[in-house]
Amino acid sequence: MKRRMLRMMASAGLAVAALPLAAPVAAATAPMLAMSIERLDPALDAVIAPETRIERVATGFTFTEGPMWRQGKLWFSDVQDDKLRTVTPDGKVQVLLNNSGGLPNHPKGANIGSNAMATAKDGSVLMMQMGARRIVRLDDHLGIHPFLSTYKGKRLNSPNDLVFARDGSLWFTDPPFGLFNGMDKDPAKELPFNGVFRYDHGKLEAVIIDMTLPNGIGFSPDGKTLYVSNYGPDMYVRAYSVGPNGKLSHPHTLIHYPPNSGDGGPDGLKVDMAGNLWSSGPGGIRIITPKGKVLGQIKLPEVAANIAFAGDGHVVYITGSTSIYRLRSKVAGELPLYRR
Repeated sequence: MKRRMLRMMASAGLAVAALPLAAPVAAATAPMLAMSIERLDPALDAVIAPETRIERVATGFTFTEGPMWRQGKLWFSDVQDDKLRTVTPDGKVQVLLNNSGGLPNHPKGANIGSNAMATAKDGSVLMMQMGARRIVRLDDHLGIHPFLSTYKGKRLNSPNDLVFARDGSLWFTDPPFGLFNGMDKDPAKELPFNGVFRYDHGKLEAVIIDMTLPNGIGFSPDGKTLYVSNYGPDMYVRAYSVGPNGKLSHPHTLIHYPPNSGDGGPDGLKVDMAGNLWSSGPGGIRIITPKGKVLGQIKLPEVAANIAFAGDGHVVYITGSTSIYRLRSKVAGELPLYRR
């Protein structure tokens, strides 16, 4: 993210860890890339084979986010360029939508493009529009249809990440990143909190309202644990027990990131079938057991924002600022409830 994001956070009173600038294409295409998998515990070998290499699939973007595997391609958002793109396994890139964030005449460099996406039960795609502050549905012809934009008559902040639970309910985070005139201090902000929401059978409920910048979200394979990352200023991933009808209890911090522990912050997360959390955070992607033990860390030459498991679940894509990266895992990732 760029200096504008830093100014926004400062004006909103958020003393978060420094966010790196999006690297120019020339830097991103340098021949020597600092990519590595740091083994912090021998148990990592059961998740990622020791000889595993990280590949850079495509590069030259502004800030990549919201990856989703669909119909043999990786769909992803180029947030600051305000585009929805796809990339094939062999690196062919296509623009599906311009102005994917839904905000006309947007400020250049602002984080107002589209973000996370998920395939819905009917096969359509639900997409977060940070600029327009809503969730929309994309049909098979990429037509955009309104889905969710308000809670109790007030506009959402800037929907960010989403996931379907095993019971078919939709859960999503709503930080203020798309409010580019000061985030929480933006006069356009209508909600008094930055929440996590659950949508089921036409009812939208705010289930978490005490996190400053809720961001990534995911469930354990059995659906009994919810994970939510908090981008800052206090950087952590919190876990909740999930009961009937989505009732949350027993919140606890799974991992806490100390200040100055690397570039970036707790952003997107995914869970593998062994229950390990793959969480972006300062300095890269950490693989964390359900008990909170860090097994290893995937380090890239730029900030890693989010993760998607693809194919049979053993292919891992990472959106890393200006580039898309890929590696293989021994443990299959948890695939979305609905997929194409």
